Amino acid sequence: MAKRREDHKTRSLRESRTLNPRPEAVSDERFASAEFFDARDMAQVKYEMVRRVEVDGVPVARAAAAFGLSRQTYYQAAAALAEGGPAALVPGKPGPKGPRKLTAEVVDHLEQLLAADPALRPAELAERIEQRFGIRVHPRSVERALERRRTESQERPKSGP
Repeated sequence: MAKRREDHKTRSLRESRTLNPRPEAVSDERFASAEFFDARDMAQVKYEMVRRVEVDGVPVARAAAAFGLSRQTYYQAAAALAEGGPAALVPGKPGPKGPRKLTAEVVDHLEQLLAADPALRPAELAERIEQRFGIRVHPRSVERALERRRTESQERPKSGP
């Protein structure tokens, strides 16, 4: 059986993590009658659900059901819209938002080690981190963390006298 090819919009929605996994659950009349409204676009579905409640005065439970979503999803979407506008309905990148192992404290220690002995190699620095903090890191991660710190310090504006 041949796999059905995705159209450009479906592929784009999937890449942006805004593809609605259940577009058939959207029963709002606008999504059925107007080509502009696309039930596959979760950001648009959430935006329209909030708009139906806030502008049209539809009760939350009825609007959530018409858009195939829960009341909790409505409240989350309404809060996201209030705080960050429509762009807040697009999910952020998944995964950790910052370094888990090479925290500021660990990178500070790396810089101190390098200040005392600039000849230390990343593999040796990784060993020292494991000895001091009990954290195993790859030498390339050490290089990247130090480079990130150098870049950040160069980008910070210098404070005047």
